[in-house]
Amino acid sequence: MTGAVPDWTQTTFYAVMPWIVILNRAPWVWIVLEILVTLLLLLFLHRRVTIILLRITASLPYSHRVVAYGHRAGGIAAFLIMVQIILRHNESLVGPDSAWLHLNVLVLIGALTWLGVRCVRAIADTIVDLNPVHLADNLQARRIQTQTKVLARSVMVVIVVIGTGSALMTLPMLRQIGTSLLASAGAAGLVVGFAAKPVLSNLLAGLQIALTQPIRLDDVVIVQNEWGVIEEITGTYVVIRIWDQRRLIVPLQWFIENPFQNWTRTSADILGTVLIWVDYRLPIEPIRQEAERICRNAPEWDGRLVETQVVETSERAMQVRVLVSARDSGMAWHLRCRVREELIDFIQRNYPDSLPRTRAEVWDKDAGGAEQPAGSSLPPQR
Repeated sequence: MTGAVPDWTQTTFYAVMPWIVILNRAPWVWIVLEILVTLLLLLFLHRRVTIILLRITASLPYSHRVVAYGHRAGGIAAFLIMVQIILRHNESLVGPDSAWLHLNVLVLIGALTWLGVRCVRAIADTIVDLNPVHLADNLQARRIQTQTKVLARSVMVVIVVIGTGSALMTLPMLRQIGTSLLASAGAAGLVVGFAAKPVLSNLLAGLQIALTQPIRLDDVVIVQNEWGVIEEITGTYVVIRIWDQRRLIVPLQWFIENPFQNWTRTSADILGTVLIWVDYRLPIEPIRQEAERICRNAPEWDGRLVETQVVETSERAMQVRVLVSARDSGMAWHLRCRVREELIDFIQRNYPDSLPRTRAEVWDKDAGGAEQPAGSSLPPQR
């Protein structure tokens, strides 16, 4: 038949016709199809655009880290923005006060908040990586890391608070509740202020520590008679790693209100002392020469100072102090132990009679009643 319709045309007609009927009777299907097409298109573009941006920013550490950290949140935010545009374009179908519009806005606010937090985290981690603390002279790096971590946490808290507040402000019910509570806002503010005083004080203390820096990460401190290293500074407390691997948790506000020792406030190098009690008969010059020899052969010594002095005397002995220097507090501790041990060994080998001792004299009575010290070379009186 010359006028017959080709088979493929009939097949196409019968395949498309049901969809036309469905779309005429259920126009919201158009919206679903638009969203699905947008999702597929964004998934295709997201992967390729992310790869391109990572290659472009390979030599830019901050931008590269922002792309690596925020591409997922950015992709979700872009998709939600496109969904919002589609819903607004079909507002006659979904309605101006549709729950889908409101839900999309809430999720979009959450995605943008996540994106902001990830970007702040990316910048903070990049700054930390560019300023390592494992170097010998790490004072500047510890200062920068402390400021970065504390300020980054504060900024992330602010972003989350703003995002949460923005999401809650989209709920009409909460707006009405807030309006009804305005009359009692004064009393409620006082109650909340007193309840949130520890949180706010620690937050302000964290900002003060970040700016003035009485402590920094990896600082050596003595807190509550405990020697340790600042391991972590959070938004509310400080973790101190004690020398025996315990952890001391101290609120941030404590460092603002109480005195403490910081051994690495301006520099990591430090002086250490070795105190030894010896007898008065011990010559000082051999001890001074031996202390210098020990330090020259000690890997912990930084070559700055070794000084031997008599700093204390009593009725029975004298105290010799050896002052030594080291690169940091850990090295100073090991150097002090080395000097103390080797000096004691030197005295035991070369001057065994010069260790502290208690002297006593024994008196004898002769036949005439006179008292003479035992072992005296004077003859007894007759």
